[in-house]
Amino acid sequence: MNYKTIANVLGKLLIVTGISMVFPLICSLYYKEDDLYALAITGITIIGMGVPLWWFFRRDRDLNIKDGFFIAFFGWILISAVSGLPFMIHGSIPFFTDAFFEMMSGYTTTGSTILTDIEKVPHGLLFWRSQTHLLGGMGFLTLTIIFLPHGMGGLRIFRAESSPGQVITREKFIPRNRDTMIWLWGIYIGLNLLETLLLCFGGMSIFESMCHSFGTVSTSGYSPLNASIGHYNNAYFDWVIIVFMFLGGMTFMLFYHMIQGNWHVVRINTELRWYLGFMLFFCGMVSWILWKENTYTLMDSIRYGSFQVTSILTTTGFTTADYEQWPQSAQMFLYVVCFIGACAGSTTSGIKVVHYILIWKFGVAVIKQIFFRPMAVVSVRLNQRPVDSQIIHLAFCYFIVNIFLVLGGGCFMTLSDEMDFTTAMSSVISTLMNIGPGFGGVGPSKNYAFISDAGKWFLSWNMLVGRLEMFSALVIFYPSFWKR
Repeated sequence: MNYKTIANVLGKLLIVTGISMVFPLICSLYYKEDDLYALAITGITIIGMGVPLWWFFRRDRDLNIKDGFFIAFFGWILISAVSGLPFMIHGSIPFFTDAFFEMMSGYTTTGSTILTDIEKVPHGLLFWRSQTHLLGGMGFLTLTIIFLPHGMGGLRIFRAESSPGQVITREKFIPRNRDTMIWLWGIYIGLNLLETLLLCFGGMSIFESMCHSFGTVSTSGYSPLNASIGHYNNAYFDWVIIVFMFLGGMTFMLFYHMIQGNWHVVRINTELRWYLGFMLFFCGMVSWILWKENTYTLMDSIRYGSFQVTSILTTTGFTTADYEQWPQSAQMFLYVVCFIGACAGSTTSGIKVVHYILIWKFGVAVIKQIFFRPMAVVSVRLNQRPVDSQIIHLAFCYFIVNIFLVLGGGCFMTLSDEMDFTTAMSSVISTLMNIGPGFGGVGPSKNYAFISDAGKWFLSWNMLVGRLEMFSALVIFYPSFWKR
């Protein structure tokens, strides 16, 4: 591996992280709170770590695929570790394990928290906490690609950090990788700004609007309020956030095609149609159950049911109500939604809709071949194009390994923390799928503070595996990866 080039990229990653702390510093200055020193010292320290790596290893060498995986894996760990420093220096989160968990949850857009009283934390630190969503939503390393030389190195980092589903859907890149990243980040920032304006228009403060926008478009879920979006009990805020959670769950290259006027690409996109179908079905079922059981009025049932389904399906994790108080049938649908996820190439995590499409279509094709057309060749099409058999194998593999990780992780949490079955399984599902709140002891009205240090490190690992879409995180442990 090209360790000097890797060190150079990690140095740039640290510099970008340190510079980005200027925004929470401005927030701290505005509110005149006691977190200014912690943020300033951390920013200077992180830049001080990054500049030597960037300066002394600045020889341009192309990155191979192993380098990309290495940077994707250790880059997320490094940034999560240093980003927790202001919380430790200030004392809001005094222990490294807790600070690392909180930052890994932020960057991986999970939204799980160990904070028991969020509103006691100073505004500057809360802004930094939410800003990790903004940076991690599009993939923090893709931001670094903008500062890399043109070439294949950036594409290899992007592939290592992104979903296998993007290989499946064959989303095309415009010719230069840096230009692609600039387009994607421009669209991403634009959506954040638009949502911030809409929330401000409804009466939300600029600080809370920005924090909630960061957590919505990135489908992450950190809120500066203990009761999350439920704090406002405001239908306008709920529907604005529902729309932007849905947009955050779409493949971002589709936005690029829309801007370019390539509506044919959008119309034939199979995953987008299935994504919309899943959304309508589950929102409709949960809303109907809430209304049928007299939990809410009809309009409130649609509002609360749609919000929570969209939040979980897109792995955002915002809440407007304690859904554990809802009828068991509604909770069951929400539990199923945890295993779906939104579109490949979006800011979401989870198994992804495209994998379910391929598994379903392949199953239907095989049944037709066995019972009706024994001599026919099994063919699966996606976006009006045939899909290679290796891609179908990848979809099955990805689904099966995720299920094994959930089952194995549930057993580990049950043994390590002696927690009940519901809490153990839900904590693993919520972190592996990057959802945030779950059921039982990690439900919407609770948090992860009670979990042991060993459990927090394991769940932090789950967050990273889920965010890197499993393969990029697990390949590091293959002995052959380290061979020349």
